[in-house]
Amino acid sequence: MATLEIRDLHVSVDAENGPREILRGVDLTVKQGETHAIMGPNGSGKSTLAYSVAGHPKYRVTGGSVLLDGEDVLSMTVDERARAGLFLAMQYPVEVAGVSVSNFLRTAATATRGEAPKLRLWVKEVKEAMERLQMDPAFAERNVNEGFSGGEKKRHEILQLELLRPKIAILDETDSGLDVDALRVVSEGVNRVQATGQIGTLLITHYTRILKYIRPDHVHVFAGGRIVESGGAELADKLEDEGYEAYTGKGESA
Repeated sequence: MATLEIRDLHVSVDAENGPREILRGVDLTVKQGETHAIMGPNGSGKSTLAYSVAGHPKYRVTGGSVLLDGEDVLSMTVDERARAGLFLAMQYPVEVAGVSVSNFLRTAATATRGEAPKLRLWVKEVKEAMERLQMDPAFAERNVNEGFSGGEKKRHEILQLELLRPKIAILDETDSGLDVDALRVVSEGVNRVQATGQIGTLLITHYTRILKYIRPDHVHVFAGGRIVESGGAELADKLEDEGYEAYTGKGESA
Protein backbone atom coordinates (compact mmCIF):
# COMPACT_ATOMS: atom_id res chain seq x y z
CA MET A 1 0.00 0.00 0.00
CA ALA A 2 1.49 3.33 -1.11
CA THR A 3 1.95 5.78 1.76
CA LEU A 4 3.07 9.41 1.88
CA GLU A 5 4.39 10.36 5.32
CA ILE A 6 5.05 14.00 6.20
CA ARG A 7 6.72 14.47 9.58
CA ASP A 8 7.39 17.77 11.39
CA LEU A 9 7.90 19.58 8.08
CA HIS A 10 9.28 23.12 8.31
CA VAL A 11 9.60 25.25 5.18
CA SER A 12 10.87 28.79 4.63
CA VAL A 13 11.05 31.22 1.72
CA ASP A 14 13.48 34.08 1.18
CA ALA A 15 12.01 37.50 1.95
CA GLU A 16 13.38 41.04 2.01
CA ASN A 17 14.12 40.80 5.71
CA GLY A 18 15.59 37.31 5.53
CA PRO A 19 14.06 33.82 5.57
CA ARG A 20 10.37 33.65 6.48
CA GLU A 21 9.01 30.41 7.88
CA ILE A 22 5.72 29.33 6.30
CA LEU A 23 5.30 25.71 7.37
CA ARG A 24 5.83 25.24 11.08
CA GLY A 25 5.76 21.54 11.75
CA VAL A 26 3.30 19.68 9.49
CA ASP A 27 2.45 16.06 10.28
CA LEU A 28 0.30 14.12 7.83
CA THR A 29 -0.02 10.57 6.47
CA VAL A 30 -1.87 9.84 3.23
CA LYS A 31 -2.41 6.20 2.29
CA GLN A 32 -3.43 4.58 -0.96
CA GLY A 33 -7.22 4.57 -1.27
CA GLU A 34 -7.71 7.55 1.03
CA THR A 35 -8.89 11.07 0.22
CA HIS A 36 -7.67 13.83 2.51
CA ALA A 37 -8.90 17.42 2.26
CA ILE A 38 -6.78 20.27 3.59
CA MET A 39 -8.80 23.41 4.19
CA GLY A 40 -7.82 26.78 5.56
CA PRO A 41 -7.84 30.52 5.00
CA ASN A 42 -5.76 32.22 2.34
CA GLY A 43 -2.12 32.56 3.36
CA SER A 44 -2.20 29.65 5.80
CA GLY A 45 0.43 27.66 3.88
CA LYS A 46 -1.71 25.08 2.09
CA SER A 47 -0.16 25.61 -1.35
CA THR A 48 3.30 25.84 0.18
CA LEU A 49 2.81 22.29 1.46
CA ALA A 50 1.87 21.09 -2.03
CA TYR A 51 4.81 22.73 -3.78
CA SER A 52 7.31 21.76 -1.09
CA VAL A 53 6.40 18.08 -1.43
CA ALA A 54 6.60 18.37 -5.23
CA GLY A 55 10.04 20.00 -5.05
CA HIS A 56 9.54 23.64 -6.09
CA PRO A 57 12.94 25.38 -5.67
CA LYS A 58 11.35 28.51 -4.17
CA TYR A 59 10.57 26.65 -0.96
CA ARG A 60 13.42 25.61 1.34
CA VAL A 61 12.85 22.70 3.70
CA THR A 62 14.53 23.53 7.02
CA GLY A 63 13.36 20.56 9.06
CA GLY A 64 11.36 17.36 9.03
CA SER A 65 10.94 14.60 6.49
CA VAL A 66 8.77 13.46 3.60
CA LEU A 67 8.72 9.75 2.78
CA LEU A 68 6.97 7.88 -0.04
CA ASP A 69 6.86 4.16 0.68
CA GLY A 70 9.79 4.71 3.04
CA GLU A 71 11.92 6.50 0.43
CA ASP A 72 13.25 9.99 1.15
CA VAL A 73 11.33 12.31 -1.16
CA LEU A 74 13.34 15.39 -0.17
CA SER A 75 16.54 13.87 -1.59
CA MET A 76 14.89 13.36 -5.00
CA THR A 77 14.87 15.75 -7.94
CA VAL A 78 11.49 16.95 -9.21
CA ASP A 79 11.41 14.40 -12.05
CA GLU A 80 12.45 11.60 -9.68
CA ARG A 81 9.52 12.47 -7.43
CA ALA A 82 7.15 12.23 -10.38
CA ARG A 83 8.58 8.88 -11.48
CA ALA A 84 8.30 7.62 -7.90
CA GLY A 85 4.56 8.23 -8.05
CA LEU A 86 3.90 11.80 -6.87
CA PHE A 87 1.57 13.98 -8.92
CA LEU A 88 0.78 17.67 -8.51
CA ALA A 89 -2.21 19.36 -10.14
CA MET A 90 -1.38 23.05 -9.97
CA GLN A 91 -3.72 25.87 -9.02
CA TYR A 92 -2.41 27.86 -11.99
CA PRO A 93 -1.24 25.41 -14.70
CA VAL A 94 1.51 26.87 -16.85
CA GLU A 95 1.64 27.11 -20.64
CA VAL A 96 4.33 25.15 -22.49
CA ALA A 97 5.02 26.64 -25.90
CA GLY A 98 6.02 24.33 -28.73
CA VAL A 99 4.94 21.10 -26.99
CA SER A 100 1.66 19.49 -28.02
CA VAL A 101 -0.63 17.93 -25.45
CA SER A 102 -0.30 14.51 -27.13
CA ASN A 103 3.52 14.59 -27.09
CA PHE A 104 3.58 15.90 -23.53
CA LEU A 105 1.29 13.16 -22.27
CA ARG A 106 3.07 10.30 -24.06
CA THR A 107 6.49 11.53 -22.89
CA ALA A 108 5.22 11.77 -19.31
CA ALA A 109 3.60 8.32 -19.50
CA THR A 110 6.84 6.84 -20.85
CA ALA A 111 8.78 8.31 -17.93
CA THR A 112 6.35 7.14 -15.25
CA ARG A 113 5.58 3.70 -16.72
CA GLY A 114 9.18 2.91 -17.64
CA GLU A 115 8.42 2.23 -21.31
CA ALA A 116 6.66 3.95 -24.15
CA PRO A 117 2.96 3.04 -24.46
CA LYS A 118 2.13 1.21 -27.68
CA LEU A 119 0.96 3.93 -30.02
CA ARG A 120 -2.31 2.38 -31.19
CA LEU A 121 -3.43 1.55 -27.64
CA TRP A 122 -2.21 4.91 -26.37
CA VAL A 123 -4.22 6.90 -28.92
CA LYS A 124 -7.33 4.96 -27.90
CA GLU A 125 -6.59 5.47 -24.19
CA VAL A 126 -6.15 9.22 -24.60
CA LYS A 127 -9.26 9.59 -26.77
CA GLU A 128 -11.44 7.74 -24.26
CA ALA A 129 -10.07 9.75 -21.32
CA MET A 130 -10.72 13.01 -23.15
CA GLU A 131 -14.28 11.93 -23.93
CA ARG A 132 -14.92 11.22 -20.25
CA LEU A 133 -13.70 14.73 -19.42
CA GLN A 134 -15.75 16.24 -22.26
CA MET A 135 -12.62 17.59 -23.96
CA ASP A 136 -12.51 18.32 -27.68
CA PRO A 137 -10.13 15.78 -29.31
CA ALA A 138 -8.50 18.71 -31.16
CA PHE A 139 -6.92 19.75 -27.87
CA ALA A 140 -4.48 16.84 -28.24
CA GLU A 141 -2.65 18.71 -31.01
CA ARG A 142 -2.62 22.10 -29.31
CA ASN A 143 0.33 23.34 -27.29
CA VAL A 144 0.10 22.55 -23.59
CA ASN A 145 -2.35 24.99 -21.96
CA GLU A 146 -1.78 27.69 -24.62
CA GLY A 147 -5.03 29.60 -25.06
CA PHE A 148 -6.86 27.21 -22.74
CA SER A 149 -9.58 28.61 -20.51
CA GLY A 150 -9.32 28.04 -16.76
CA GLY A 151 -11.71 25.11 -16.98
CA GLU A 152 -9.84 23.57 -19.92
CA LYS A 153 -6.56 23.79 -18.02
CA LYS A 154 -8.06 22.01 -15.04
CA ARG A 155 -9.56 19.28 -17.24
CA HIS A 156 -6.12 18.80 -18.76
CA GLU A 157 -4.67 18.37 -15.25
CA ILE A 158 -7.20 15.62 -14.51
CA LEU A 159 -6.53 14.06 -17.91
CA GLN A 160 -2.90 13.74 -16.82
CA LEU A 161 -4.03 12.22 -13.52
CA GLU A 162 -6.12 9.58 -15.29
CA LEU A 163 -3.37 8.64 -17.75
CA LEU A 164 -0.29 8.77 -15.52
CA ARG A 165 -1.78 6.77 -12.63
CA PRO A 166 0.34 8.11 -9.77
CA LYS A 167 0.48 6.65 -6.26
CA ILE A 168 -0.25 9.96 -4.54
CA ALA A 169 -2.03 12.92 -6.13
CA ILE A 170 -1.83 16.41 -4.65
CA LEU A 171 -4.57 18.62 -6.07
CA ASP A 172 -3.92 22.27 -5.28
CA GLU A 173 -7.19 24.22 -5.41
CA THR A 174 -8.40 22.33 -8.45
CA ASP A 175 -11.79 23.97 -8.00
CA SER A 176 -10.34 27.48 -8.41
CA GLY A 177 -11.94 29.34 -11.33
CA LEU A 178 -14.33 26.55 -12.34
CA ASP A 179 -17.97 27.08 -13.15
CA VAL A 180 -20.55 24.57 -11.89
CA ASP A 181 -20.44 22.35 -15.00
CA ALA A 182 -16.64 22.22 -15.15
CA LEU A 183 -16.44 21.53 -11.42
CA ARG A 184 -18.76 18.55 -11.82
CA VAL A 185 -16.78 17.10 -14.75
CA VAL A 186 -13.42 17.59 -13.02
CA SER A 187 -14.73 16.10 -9.78
CA GLU A 188 -16.10 13.07 -11.61
CA GLY A 189 -12.63 12.56 -13.10
CA VAL A 190 -11.02 12.62 -9.67
CA ASN A 191 -13.64 10.21 -8.34
CA ARG A 192 -13.02 7.78 -11.21
CA VAL A 193 -9.33 7.63 -10.41
CA GLN A 194 -9.97 7.37 -6.69
CA ALA A 195 -12.48 4.55 -7.22
CA THR A 196 -9.66 2.30 -8.48
CA GLY A 197 -8.31 2.20 -4.92
CA GLN A 198 -4.82 2.57 -6.35
CA ILE A 199 -4.21 6.19 -5.39
CA GLY A 200 -4.09 8.40 -2.33
CA THR A 201 -5.43 11.92 -2.81
CA LEU A 202 -4.53 15.12 -0.99
CA LEU A 203 -7.09 17.75 -1.98
CA ILE A 204 -6.21 21.32 -1.04
CA THR A 205 -9.06 23.79 -1.12
CA HIS A 206 -10.28 27.03 0.39
CA TYR A 207 -13.98 26.38 -0.20
CA THR A 208 -16.25 23.45 0.56
CA ARG A 209 -18.07 23.36 -2.79
CA ILE A 210 -15.78 20.73 -4.36
CA LEU A 211 -16.36 18.51 -1.32
CA LYS A 212 -19.99 18.23 -2.33
CA TYR A 213 -18.73 16.19 -5.29
CA ILE A 214 -15.59 14.60 -3.82
CA ARG A 215 -16.36 13.26 -0.35
CA PRO A 216 -13.16 13.11 1.73
CA ASP A 217 -12.30 10.41 4.26
CA HIS A 218 -10.37 12.91 6.36
CA VAL A 219 -10.51 16.71 6.66
CA HIS A 220 -7.67 18.79 8.12
CA VAL A 221 -7.84 22.45 9.05
CA PHE A 222 -4.67 24.35 8.16
CA ALA A 223 -3.79 27.59 9.95
CA GLY A 224 -0.54 29.38 10.67
CA GLY A 225 1.53 26.85 8.73
CA ARG A 226 0.34 23.68 10.42
CA ILE A 227 -2.62 21.35 10.87
CA VAL A 228 -4.64 22.55 13.85
CA GLU A 229 -7.60 20.17 13.71
CA SER A 230 -8.52 16.93 11.92
CA GLY A 231 -11.73 15.01 11.55
CA GLY A 232 -14.06 13.29 9.14
CA ALA A 233 -16.18 14.75 6.38
CA GLU A 234 -18.41 16.37 9.00
CA LEU A 235 -15.59 18.82 9.78
CA ALA A 236 -16.01 20.32 6.29
CA ASP A 237 -19.70 20.85 7.03
CA LYS A 238 -18.73 22.65 10.24
CA LEU A 239 -16.37 24.91 8.32
CA GLU A 240 -19.12 25.66 5.81
CA ASP A 241 -21.32 26.89 8.67
CA GLU A 242 -18.74 28.60 10.88
CA GLY A 243 -15.80 29.57 8.64
CA TYR A 244 -12.16 29.71 9.75
CA GLU A 245 -12.36 32.46 12.33
CA ALA A 246 -12.10 30.05 15.25
CA TYR A 247 -8.82 28.68 13.87
CA THR A 248 -6.92 31.75 12.67
CA GLY A 249 -4.96 32.13 15.90
CA LYS A 250 -4.35 28.46 16.58
CA GLY A 251 -1.39 27.99 14.26
CA GLU A 252 0.62 30.70 16.01
CA SER A 253 -0.31 29.68 19.54
CA ALA A 254 0.05 25.91 19.17
